[in-house]
Amino acid sequence: MREFFTSESVTLGHPDKICDRISDAVLDQCLSQDPMSRVACECSVTSDFVLVMGEITTNAVIDVESIVRKTVEEIGYVEEGIGFSSKTLKVLVKLNKQSADIALGVDNSMEAKSSEQDEFDRIGAGDQGIMFGYACRETDDYMPLAITLAHKLCKKLEDVRNDKTLSYLRPDGKGQVTVEYENGKPKRIDAVVLSSQHNESVSTEKLREDLKKYVIESVLPKEYIDENTKYFINPTGRFEIGGPAGDSGLTGRKIIVDTYGGKCPHGGGAFSGKDCTKVDRSATYMARYVCKNIVASGLADECQIQLAYAIGVAKPVSIKVDTFGTGKLSDGELADIVSKEFDLRPSAIIERLDLRKPVYKQTSAYGHFGRSEFSWEKIDRALDLKKYLP
Repeated sequence: MREFFTSESVTLGHPDKICDRISDAVLDQCLSQDPMSRVACECSVTSDFVLVMGEITTNAVIDVESIVRKTVEEIGYVEEGIGFSSKTLKVLVKLNKQSADIALGVDNSMEAKSSEQDEFDRIGAGDQGIMFGYACRETDDYMPLAITLAHKLCKKLEDVRNDKTLSYLRPDGKGQVTVEYENGKPKRIDAVVLSSQHNESVSTEKLREDLKKYVIESVLPKEYIDENTKYFINPTGRFEIGGPAGDSGLTGRKIIVDTYGGKCPHGGGAFSGKDCTKVDRSATYMARYVCKNIVASGLADECQIQLAYAIGVAKPVSIKVDTFGTGKLSDGELADIVSKEFDLRPSAIIERLDLRKPVYKQTSAYGHFGRSEFSWEKIDRALDLKKYLP
């Protein structure tokens, strides 16, 4: 059977990603001084303006405006006169403390109020919600091929801009890859879409030639390219007006880019700017960790997990496993194994994945998954899970 699947990614200079980066930079600054910080920081950007808002309870002393300007400068928006620059933008900060009602459930879970409890019962989920994890064998990093390649294209756009290979590029950009599958296996790349912001000096023809040579051809595996692969490079022609000058941005608006490129359902909760007591983030990281270890163990070739939580309750209210017919055991048996082998309470997740460290700024672009530097990407439980192989 022949079918197609497409995923997209965006560069660090995309308006929504600027917001994710700022939100996570604020979070990291809080955690670097106070690991117990409670942070729910969101951001919005438009032409030469940044709004930072949300709820933060911390002992850290931070200068939010300085964090904003430094982050925007690091991204590459330093050129004045293009509508968004670290030197000229205005910053408005509207931050309050965490709601006392939410804190009641997080600090004192339903289980902690009972006589039978342990240390991991102390923290309850910070909200209700559903979270998904996923892993497969399509790539060495256990990620779907289309999103992996889309991320690599966009990261390469950033690299050739920063190292001056293509000095006329500006920070905003997007990439998209369509993979053709045959009998469930990636066969070829059918289409590539790549768009990058640029200055006025480069011609459209030169831009398209350079992006194909220095980005597309240096990133995409040659074994997936053939004479029928289609390329759409800056298809509108000019892309001089970009970033927040061309489109407003908001934290948490690229949740499919952040996860599995649409290959797996999404519970709807964004990640950036949220500390680890928010299960939107921590439980989704844990779900990935569980799925990756299951696939690495050989118990399945593809694995998806759904977790569901209730606010103020430590244990998930449901666990569902789907291996799409690739499991060595039934999905119900695997769900029982997950419940037995992995502690999915927020405190246990935080300890297992060491989530109170300031590591979040680097997650804010090119995906939260499939990157070996993060603790939730370890496959340190795979060997132990092999005992369940029939």
